[in-house]
Amino acid sequence: MGRTDRASRVIGAPPATVYGALLDRESLEAWLPPDGMRGRVEKWDPRPGGGFRMVLTYLDPADSPGKTSSTTDVVDVRFAALVPPERLVQRAVFEADDPLYAGTMTMTWHLTAAGDGTEVTVTATDVPPGIDQAVHEAGIASSLANLASYVEARSG
Repeated sequence: MGRTDRASRVIGAPPATVYGALLDRESLEAWLPPDGMRGRVEKWDPRPGGGFRMVLTYLDPADSPGKTSSTTDVVDVRFAALVPPERLVQRAVFEADDPLYAGTMTMTWHLTAAGDGTEVTVTATDVPPGIDQAVHEAGIASSLANLASYVEARSG
């Protein structure tokens, strides 16, 4: 392991608003699943050392077979650090039998004020080798676009 993937985007809302959407269960279900997926949070404990379990379901599994089953990716996420409204660190483990998806991936969300908005940079480290880098970075960018649409619609 050791690979790092990243994506960033400026979102038209203040850091506190964006950070709030990172730690709200219903918000996560709405914006976190990238294009072509829907998500459901099964467990929720938004505190340092807590976390969540999300089931991501492919809308068209023929294009993207899942890591956990033919139609799903299940990920257990732990909150390693919560520093409102600047940084959130998650440790993610995919539920998968394939060893190419094994290990703990760290996702760090950095929020920086940028004019009237917030620059959000997501850095994923120790990405399992079974996850294609281009597809993963496109997925992160898609989630950031969803986050922007979600937050901007509620704060504008």
